Amino acid sequence: MYTPKFNQVSDRAILIEAMRAYSFAILFGPIDSAESAGPHRATHLPLVVKDEGPHGILEGHFAKANLHWQSLANHETLVVFPGPHSYVSPSLYAERLSVPTWNYIAIHASGTLELVEDEASKDVLLAGLIEANEPAYAEQWRSLPDGFRRTMLAGIVGFRIPITHVEGKFKISQNRPEIDRRSVHAAHAAGSPDQQQLAQWMQRLIAN
Repeated sequence: MYTPKFNQVSDRAILIEAMRAYSFAILFGPIDSAESAGPHRATHLPLVVKDEGPHGILEGHFAKANLHWQSLANHETLVVFPGPHSYVSPSLYAERLSVPTWNYIAIHASGTLELVEDEASKDVLLAGLIEANEPAYAEQWRSLPDGFRRTMLAGIVGFRIPITHVEGKFKISQNRPEIDRRSVHAAHAAGSPDQQQLAQWMQRLIAN
């Protein structure tokens, strides 16, 4: 990912936090694992980000009918976490000789995708996904008829990706003069939910 130095974030804790916050990610890889230069496919999936290993571990599952899992198995997989984004108007800048831009956050992580196919291990993966998104549902899931739960588990293929490389791009007006950053921050803070999140990251990561 093209990332100017002033937009780079490499702090492990911040990257884990951001991947968890924007955990509906996109997995990229070839349709046919034997043809890495051939057509690629993207699969959108909710992931669990575990704070383990050098850069973290990603866990999730495919619908078994989505055959993308077959081509990604045991191969390097790129995972993109799209974060909040927003148009930035040049009217926010002090200098009239300015052009529009876009502020955004994106995390790119990669590692070898390892399949998790036995029923007990897939059940553990689902428990992690439930815990991350709706802990109160865990009791209901456990109370469902055993046959129904086993049918649901049979319809998915689990996976884990130990992250071997991660890049964080936080493009939040770091290259602008302080007067412009303050103006952009104020506009973001008064804007949409995405813009408000960008304002919060500006507040945290940029020393005015």
